[in-house]
Amino acid sequence: MATAAVQAPDPSTHVDVLIVGAGISGIGSAYHLQQQCPGKSYAILEMKDTFGGTWETHKYPGVRSDSDLYTFGYRFKPWVGAPIASAEEILKYMGDVIAENGIGEHIHYGHRITGCNWSSKDNLWTVQAVRKSDGASVTFTANFLWMCQGYYDHETPYIPDWAGMDQYKGLFIHAQKWDPSIDYTGKRVLVIGSGATAATVIPAFAEKAAHVTMLQRSPTYFFCSENKNELADRLREVGVEEEVIHHVVRKQIMYDQDQMTKRCIEEPDAVFEDLKELVRAFSGKPDFQFEPHFTPKYRPWQQRLAFCPNGDIFQAAAQGKLTVYTDTIDTFTEKGVRTASGDEIEADIIVACTGFRLSVMGDIPFAVDGTPVDWSKTVNYRGMMFTGVPNLVWVMGYFRASWTLRVDMLGDFVCNLLNHMDAKGVRRVDVALRDEDQGMELAPWIEADNFNPGYLIRGLDQMPRRGDKPEWRHNQDYWAEKDEIPKTDLEGSEFVYDGVRAGSKAKEPVAA
Repeated sequence: MATAAVQAPDPSTHVDVLIVGAGISGIGSAYHLQQQCPGKSYAILEMKDTFGGTWETHKYPGVRSDSDLYTFGYRFKPWVGAPIASAEEILKYMGDVIAENGIGEHIHYGHRITGCNWSSKDNLWTVQAVRKSDGASVTFTANFLWMCQGYYDHETPYIPDWAGMDQYKGLFIHAQKWDPSIDYTGKRVLVIGSGATAATVIPAFAEKAAHVTMLQRSPTYFFCSENKNELADRLREVGVEEEVIHHVVRKQIMYDQDQMTKRCIEEPDAVFEDLKELVRAFSGKPDFQFEPHFTPKYRPWQQRLAFCPNGDIFQAAAQGKLTVYTDTIDTFTEKGVRTASGDEIEADIIVACTGFRLSVMGDIPFAVDGTPVDWSKTVNYRGMMFTGVPNLVWVMGYFRASWTLRVDMLGDFVCNLLNHMDAKGVRRVDVALRDEDQGMELAPWIEADNFNPGYLIRGLDQMPRRGDKPEWRHNQDYWAEKDEIPKTDLEGSEFVYDGVRAGSKAKEPVAA
């Protein structure tokens, strides 16, 4: 009996929805798509060889979340464990989500996207990629793009161009590029930076290093707390189901964070005094000295408030394992660095915790009908869609609240939008400025006095523009958006379906 010849796989694959990125955003979005749009076909393209995104990239000592897992975890998957979790624990959690929901079969690992092109004639995205395993060029087509690629370059971190770097004879490495095989036992370690990454690596280094020095340009706010949630522990003790615990504890944490955010704006000095009291308590030093190394010049929450479980970085300082300099670098030397004040800091290993390089849309070239997309020329709709770019949603999470809160929120929004389009029988959706938006002043993506970390300010000119109305800005306010976005009127006049503005009786095409 003759058997049919085996047909080679077709490199061109079509899906209803193409998700870019298999990190925390992509996996969460895939879950929501499966649950809320079960008839939609989808695929996930991931540049790396495995899932995880940030949590797979970062391998520096002590790597952990700087947000509690009750809110950083998904709303649909209870978190069981300490609020601050290691990268290993987060990856296990994500792996469980993938396995439990059959998401793995939809993920194409090792695919680097080289271009995304929209055709208005076909109402279709064509996505070109290079497959890592064999270097082959592959093509995917999709009706809708769901961009979950994150916000920074996973391969190239931000390193200032310091003078004399070629003179240094020790080991220099950025935390993002840390090799776990590096042995720092008994070594003098210099950490450059003072943010969440520095706050993570310093206590880990202090356990085995001869000494750790932190050189910071400016101080950071730290929030010290025990790495536990008393409410969760008590509810478990009395036998409450994990699903209920997850829901209740998320509510409690989000309420507390809302109150904290408001206090940071309304009474920043009082908040700082409270933060100081926590430092004194956890460091074991009632007379802990904050000047000059722990007194930031900015308001709490203008940059990320670094979480410090059990005050471990302050314990290291109190125990003499950590020395802090607040200064700038004049030059690298053979043995370390010389500061602008003339201090010489010698080190065997220098670790740069100097932040990320912003990557807008993964630095992927986009085009609409052959015209390249310049994201800085677009206006951003609620931080997720762009004028002039059809059938695309971008997941940009929160910085003052857990990123994943917005992943869940936008999962609902995108699925509602897709189902709405099916109900209307349309294939294309755009967002466009309305009559009342004409002449609206356009400004940078976010106000510098609202949220101003270095990586964002350095790359702000690459970001889309915002307007002065709620529809045209991402305000980083989860507590407002949790009520506003679920109530979005998909027939509002900012939406254009198949060229016709929603709510309009006219049938003339609308310029996006």
